[in-house]
Amino acid sequence: MAITYTNSKNRQYYLHKGETKTGKDKFYLSQKKEGAIDEPIPKGYEVYETPNGQFFIRKIQKQIITDKEKKIVEEGLREFSTLKSFKVYIKKNIIEVYTPNQDIDVLMEISNRFGHTNIDKDFLNTVIDYSANMKFVLIDKKERLFNAQRYDYRGLTDDWVDIDFFEPLDILVKRYVKHLGQDSYFML
Repeated sequence: MAITYTNSKNRQYYLHKGETKTGKDKFYLSQKKEGAIDEPIPKGYEVYETPNGQFFIRKIQKQIITDKEKKIVEEGLREFSTLKSFKVYIKKNIIEVYTPNQDIDVLMEISNRFGHTNIDKDFLNTVIDYSANMKFVLIDKKERLFNAQRYDYRGLTDDWVDIDFFEPLDILVKRYVKHLGQDSYFML
């Protein structure tokens, strides 16, 4: 029986095994069932999903951001922002906040106008894409202080811009996540 994984967009991936140029084993995920294997990925590796549903097999990462810190951001988004949908992802010493590129309520309204009344928000969540719009970068591991950044879409070189420095995470979350999805975001 082939090893399978299902991503957040409800797409099934199969585990495959190949060989590197140096003759070592490499494991990867594909939507193709042909050639799938029935052995688990090696110890020390994990299946990693990106915010938009892509799967990778990678070495297990050392945890720098704590589960408590991730929870502070998730709960802050629910409490202080107007976002109905978001994803929080950890990359080494960074907590990234991803927001939908499409408005789910507008998509629901459009589908209803065209008589597709059986489409629900859960289904739409499987087809929308997300972009990173805010991140909190751990800059002092001992004191657990962070910098806040937002993505700047206004320049010739779209890039991250610092908006606050050397603060505890809960303060930054309370101060800035309320701007996500709002015009005030662009003034930060």
